[in-house]
Amino acid sequence: MHRSRLALFALIGLVVLSGCTLPGSSNHFDTDRELGSVGDYAHDDEFEFDAGDGLTESQLEAVKYRSMARIEVVRGLKFERDVDLEVISRAEYRDRRGGSEAASPFANEVWRGAFVVDGETDVNRAMDDLYGGSVVGYYVNDRIVIVADDADEIRIDRATLVHELVHALQDQHFGLARNGGTIDVRRAELGLIEGEASYVPHLYDRRCGEAWQCLPDYERPAGEVAPGESFNVGLFLSIYAPYAEGPTFVDALRERGDWAAVDRAHDERPASTSQLLHPERYPDDRPADVAISDRSSDDWEPIGPDGDPRTETVGEATLFASLWANGAVDRSLLEGGTDLSPYNYSHPATDGWAGDTIRVYRGDDGNRTGHVWTLAWQSDADAAAFADAYRTVLANRGATPVDDANASADGVYRIADGRPFAGAYRLTVDGDAVTIVGAPTVAGLEAIHGSETPSSSLGRTPATTPTLPASSPAPLSSSPAPPAATTPADG
Repeated sequence: MHRSRLALFALIGLVVLSGCTLPGSSNHFDTDRELGSVGDYAHDDEFEFDAGDGLTESQLEAVKYRSMARIEVVRGLKFERDVDLEVISRAEYRDRRGGSEAASPFANEVWRGAFVVDGETDVNRAMDDLYGGSVVGYYVNDRIVIVADDADEIRIDRATLVHELVHALQDQHFGLARNGGTIDVRRAELGLIEGEASYVPHLYDRRCGEAWQCLPDYERPAGEVAPGESFNVGLFLSIYAPYAEGPTFVDALRERGDWAAVDRAHDERPASTSQLLHPERYPDDRPADVAISDRSSDDWEPIGPDGDPRTETVGEATLFASLWANGAVDRSLLEGGTDLSPYNYSHPATDGWAGDTIRVYRGDDGNRTGHVWTLAWQSDADAAAFADAYRTVLANRGATPVDDANASADGVYRIADGRPFAGAYRLTVDGDAVTIVGAPTVAGLEAIHGSETPSSSLGRTPATTPTLPASSPAPLSSSPAPPAATTPADG
């Protein structure tokens, strides 16, 4: 395995795990007790045992309760009930998790249109390949599950345990249900949830050594990766965005109004990853609601993941991930990073994002798909900067300009058959808006989205946060695993 890939996985930490339900604990704590004292353990307790040789079950319980007491001191909130802790083998985890179903044509086309997963690869399979063997633990319903290579030898990564216990504390005080109906909103919601769960361990670790005796932790160096790695860098960076940018977002909230500001944010979660990347935009600078008129011919129809047509919003963080992975951002991921967030997702080509909508179309043969993607920007200059970066993506993917009067628009490109992301693309810049049409052929561009229409194609009003159907998964994991088979391609 490439060295940078190993370093990257060491940095990952955490991603959503859907579809798990485990019994919760009914053991309630006395809330009148002193903050920082849980069960028979206090935050400043010291242990004589050596965790380097592994832990017994009783030692593991002691470590858990002392960690809970310390989290209370750092966060200023009390645990209301106990949290079960289980250690399982990686083989057992794989059996529990199962395999992912194939992604819908809608999801595959969204990620293809964003130049993240090519048209020959199923998005869910790409997620499985990315995270299949690296999960280290997750939290759901008052239970933490730690995944170990050898479940008979109990070794606990302090950062993982503290992170998962913070999720338990969040669940008890605020709830962990997620309502986002788009890729961008779900990333934003997780930015708060996962950002806090990563920020508290950071504050916790500051007390280790002088104030607290702490168990040794595993070294997790920040590693650099390069575009074109054998695994899907763009998909990883999109999924990792809440963990990369969430801690600095939470830190900014705390600077603004202490932990009370973080508490309030759980009632009004960030509405876009743009707010994660630029905390000064939270909560007032909400994304624009970008409308796309249907200009398709009778040979094409808009579709959704489950039959009914719907749209998707990619968002600023995933846009950056795509541009960086496709070589359109010429700088290191670590440039501009911090101790809280080693990877920096901010860039002039995406900083001016104001909103985006992508609509997927399917041909009447049932096999072909295409898309219309309109992106709103804060200024004409921002739109032009993104368009230039997108042209670089096309060029790096082997696209060539099409000199064809039938294309009916400037900026038509084609990637030859047999190459990743093969097909035709039309790029149009209109002031502070960019519209991209993708189709299997140049002729299909006009059939999917005719270039002339009397109706307006871009509506820009403050967006409301969409919601998922009630059946959508809610459990949360904080380990490098792909979402399970429920709706994994939504990311």
